[in-house]
Amino acid sequence: MDVQVGKLPAPAEVEENLPVPASPEAGKAEDPGAWARILPYAARLKKTSRRNFLITAGASAALAGDMLFTRRVQAERRATRILRVPDPYSDLYFPKASWILFPGYKTSWEEAQWILNSLRPALHQRGRLAAVGYSNLGLDVDEIVREIILHVRELHLEKLYFYGHSFGGMLATQVAARLLELHGVETQLIVLDSSPFSRADVLDQSWFDGVVFLYENGFRIPSVLRGGYELGERVAHKDERTWRQILDQSLEQLSPIAPSSVLIQTESAYIYHFDGLRLAGKIGGAKMAFMGNAKDGTVDYESARAGWSKVFGANMALPTLSTEGARPAHASPQWNGGVYRPLLERVQNELEPLPPEPVEPSYQEPNGKVIRPA
Repeated sequence: MDVQVGKLPAPAEVEENLPVPASPEAGKAEDPGAWARILPYAARLKKTSRRNFLITAGASAALAGDMLFTRRVQAERRATRILRVPDPYSDLYFPKASWILFPGYKTSWEEAQWILNSLRPALHQRGRLAAVGYSNLGLDVDEIVREIILHVRELHLEKLYFYGHSFGGMLATQVAARLLELHGVETQLIVLDSSPFSRADVLDQSWFDGVVFLYENGFRIPSVLRGGYELGERVAHKDERTWRQILDQSLEQLSPIAPSSVLIQTESAYIYHFDGLRLAGKIGGAKMAFMGNAKDGTVDYESARAGWSKVFGANMALPTLSTEGARPAHASPQWNGGVYRPLLERVQNELEPLPPEPVEPSYQEPNGKVIRPA
């Protein structure tokens, strides 16, 4: 057997997979710089791959971080909570009275507190400030009633004022009825801000066909799809919003602090099944005030106002208050505090006036001179 010393034959599979450089054309002398000119391409390929790798890795890390943060935020909001907004003035002068905001459809905990801060100069003239933070596991009326009665007992409250923001007006009315029936606690005042009386007052009925149908059939809408829907809906109603408001609202729905898809779907189902007739005569002596805007593109202003006024005529103590000039026209106190605050001051002064100041003791002499104690 012949053996070549110092040279081993390469395995066949290795030989077949080795890259073969393009050889110079036949009949031409080999260019000694041909291989050198390949090096810049190789270096460029290496540089591009590294850059793409770093970009991809960075995007993946950001996405993972966002998912973890979102998961943490959502986990912290599994329970319904009463969100208090400290206010030195009302905490000092009205310690036993409280305004409670019932946020509207798709309103986050942060936006609820933003609404309260926007209305603070008017609302703190009668009570402390708080809002209901809905659970991301879904809207639960029994939980809300339980949290509010705990809030009442903890602060020894004697007066409750409810602010129903959009669909929150429906919820505020039902909670007022439950509090009176189960705990004997009567609500003094309910403000309905552009609140629909029934699902028939919602102008976009196709919304029910999608969101409610999917929820009641066990489907859950992913956040990305929900964000796209939000953007499309707001652009379609561009006449109601500025581009800045469209951007702010759409980004909020895609952020970790946004309400969960399950919560939004349960809110939709609540509106769809709400029956105000069942609550007629069940809120005691609570006074009600409806405010709205004829240009509202979300809720039918005329039919909503007529529904509340007809069924709760005994409680409706003021004529309809107009939020004309507000943009968007539907339930927007957070952007239009200057429009809403004077209306709320009027509601409070007429329906819940402050007690008169005590008259100081005095003595009038025969000559007409009034003597007051030092």
